[in-house]
Amino acid sequence: MAEGAEGPASELRRKPDSFDPGEVNSARLYDYLLGGKDNYETDREMAGRMLSRVPELKTLVWFTRGFLLKAVEMAANAGIRQFLDLGSGIPVSPSVHETAREIEPSARVVYVDYDPVVVTHCDALLAGPPGVAALLGDIRCPDDILDQLSDRALIDFNEPVAVILSGVLHYVMDDERPAEIVAAFRDQLAPGSYLAISHGSSESDPEILRVLTGTDNTPAQVTFRSTAQTQAFLAGFELFEPGVVPVQQWLRPGLPDTRMVMLGAIGRKP
Repeated sequence: MAEGAEGPASELRRKPDSFDPGEVNSARLYDYLLGGKDNYETDREMAGRMLSRVPELKTLVWFTRGFLLKAVEMAANAGIRQFLDLGSGIPVSPSVHETAREIEPSARVVYVDYDPVVVTHCDALLAGPPGVAALLGDIRCPDDILDQLSDRALIDFNEPVAVILSGVLHYVMDDERPAEIVAAFRDQLAPGSYLAISHGSSESDPEILRVLTGTDNTPAQVTFRSTAQTQAFLAGFELFEPGVVPVQQWLRPGLPDTRMVMLGAIGRKP
């Protein structure tokens, strides 16, 4: 457990038991919203309650996925050949490695998630090609992930890496020190590395926030943050335009606003 995190009882409630169909699971919930099949009735019921109040949620999930793929394309076009997807979730096509290898066929990709079933899915569906791996790791314990990456020679931190934190940091509570987590990875990165973050905004419609924050003491518990707080996670990186903005603004002009705001930002380590 990360230093400064909650005690054992609370931690136990917030660790995913992916084999328990009676507990809402954030990865399976996201899978359902993306149209996947790797979810249970409990997840679908929770999604149904959310969608009844926030019908644009599915659209926002697809915008967020589009932002992730945009970040991968930007990094690959810049010549980056290593990708670290932290909190990757259940596999969805086009995946990070499919997108990166369309541009850079030699790209290496490591998918990391703290849910054992997510990692099993990654192993089965994504980790067949050489240079693609799945890793069981909790981002709240960055040193453990970094040690595994080093021990297995999965990432060469002497060369640029694109680190992706898409829709994951808002599952890290304030007392779990999310800024220190990001800094632990940043400090290992070579110049020219990229960091892409998408994060739920506390500046969303208040009614939407009431709907989406009713998951305390479960693995789906969230803490949404402001634009300024999200930008602070990219300290030490030069931000690309348009900066820290709703994710759809990274995609193309004319996409609709949503009452729930998901912020996106991409930076480069100088």
